Amino acid sequence: MNTHHNKSLFARLGSVVDVFGSAVAAASAVQSGRVPHSRHLRTLGIDPEAFRSIGRI
Repeated sequence: MNTHHNKSLFARLGSVVDVFGSAVAAASAVQSGRVPHSRHLRTLGIDPEAFRSIGRI
């Protein structure tokens, strides 16, 4: 394996870990009745302002 391939593999693995961690943190916050941190929502591709407006009419 070349060095470029290893860096790419580790970068993708790091991204997967970031997304998984944000998903766990956001789910835990919602389950506890709290609003997830904005950075976790952004990592998951969710607009924090849109998330906060869910359930409001």
